[in-house]
Amino acid sequence: MELAKLEEIQLECAKKIIKRDVLTEIKTVGGIDVTFESSKENPTRAWACMVVVNLDTLKPVYQKIVEDIVDFPYISTFLAFRELPLMKRVYNEAKFKPDVIFIDGQGISHPRGCGIASHFGVEVGAVTVGVAKKKLCGNYEPLEEVRGSYSYLIYNDEVIGAVLRTKDKVKPVYISIGHKISLEKAVELVLKTSIYRIPEPLRLAHNLLQKLRKQVFR
Repeated sequence: MELAKLEEIQLECAKKIIKRDVLTEIKTVGGIDVTFESSKENPTRAWACMVVVNLDTLKPVYQKIVEDIVDFPYISTFLAFRELPLMKRVYNEAKFKPDVIFIDGQGISHPRGCGIASHFGVEVGAVTVGVAKKKLCGNYEPLEEVRGSYSYLIYNDEVIGAVLRTKDKVKPVYISIGHKISLEKAVELVLKTSIYRIPEPLRLAHNLLQKLRKQVFR
């Protein structure tokens, strides 16, 4: 498919994003991460993992991994078309659905306003938050070195996310609205679920996938 068509899909998706809180109570938060047999080859085997934690204890209450073949190449700003089918599958097949899902990637902090966290949220109707390790677009003021410090991410004179320090003197993470949540609530949830740099649902999902890789490729 031509990239221009994919851009149109993203722009249409951006119009459907709800940027306010729809939940009055949140008890569980999930994280979805994806890993590939080869990040450079296409097609390649891939795995998606969802881990759900209890918001009060941060202990895992559910986990699921699925495996499939991914045949869309990695292209910057089009990550959803590579990873979304697998993410949707792990979510749809899960016997337990969390109240909120963290996605390893961007939400509205995307040149066309619809990164993978938003795309996923709109397609499955879930409350989602984008939690990225790197900035895709926008600028921000430097933030303090202490946990809880944050600075707004600005793009085209609009706030598209927040740069949040989840641990003292550790690199920040880039938080953005995925779907059906406010930025304030998204930042609050990420901070509440972070013991280390990466919030627990995503950190645990990532660790499970790394463990699986070691078993598969030993």
